[in-house]
Amino acid sequence: MTKLTIKHSLEKLSGHKEKFITLFQHGSLEVEIYKPEKADLQKPHSRDEVYVIATGTGEFQCAREKQPVEKGDVLFVPAGIEHRFLNFSDDFSTWVFFYGPEGGETTQQPRP
Repeated sequence: MTKLTIKHSLEKLSGHKEKFITLFQHGSLEVEIYKPEKADLQKPHSRDEVYVIATGTGEFQCAREKQPVEKGDVLFVPAGIEHRFLNFSDDFSTWVFFYGPEGGETTQQPRP
């Protein structure tokens, strides 16, 4: 079993020069903690990703859509889509889960 906590993950990140750090990998799954400062300068990613807001509040822009976000919210971003966090609080941080193949997974047809 692997257990990741927000407190320990943010402590580990505070000693790192980047705004994110990879905490766990298994198969295609990669788990990171991300804490942007002042501006979120990330570029579109080559794999599908899920964010789970860990602390703080802000806004999330994905393509042309913008939504408020807060602790506990879950966001999905397909591979290659422009996205970023805006107007976030000083304590803002988010879990990031990358998974699947480069280019993202293909869309599944809904089950009847």
